[in-house]
Amino acid sequence: MTLAEYNKSVDEYADRLYLFIVKNIQDTEEARDIVQETYTRLWSRIEEVSALKVKSYLFSTAYHVMIDIIRKEKRKIEYRQTMQQDSIHHDNYSDVLEILHEAINKLPEIQRSVILLRDYEGYSYDEIAEITGLSESQVKVYIFRGRMYLKKYLGKIETII
Repeated sequence: MTLAEYNKSVDEYADRLYLFIVKNIQDTEEARDIVQETYTRLWSRIEEVSALKVKSYLFSTAYHVMIDIIRKEKRKIEYRQTMQQDSIHHDNYSDVLEILHEAINKLPEIQRSVILLRDYEGYSYDEIAEITGLSESQVKVYIFRGRMYLKKYLGKIETII
């Protein structure tokens, strides 16, 4: 990979990478750090990574950095989620997108990640498997289960109204 290709990868993928991480961890500062770490790792392996595979490398690396951070800060995140759940009031919502985000945030970490990669980023099952280190069949199962949860959650009329 050349310096120009590296710079092009920053221009093309940094924002999408950031959005993917923010949707997963809901911490903008931490997401910036993860994107920075991802591009630092790419820079250290610039000779080894092909420009054709850079998108997959970036999302895969960001995913693994995110998982490492989540594991290190699991207790802090669980506490933060508990506090958020306690502070959320369940008034009637009229914004379907807000309800969808709330539903996605309630998914287990792995289901949320694969659904975001598939439905928001447009990755194929085999690309998601490569990024997450799961088998393609595991990816399909997690996406199916996540979508079933979302369907059930969004299917409640009192949630939408």
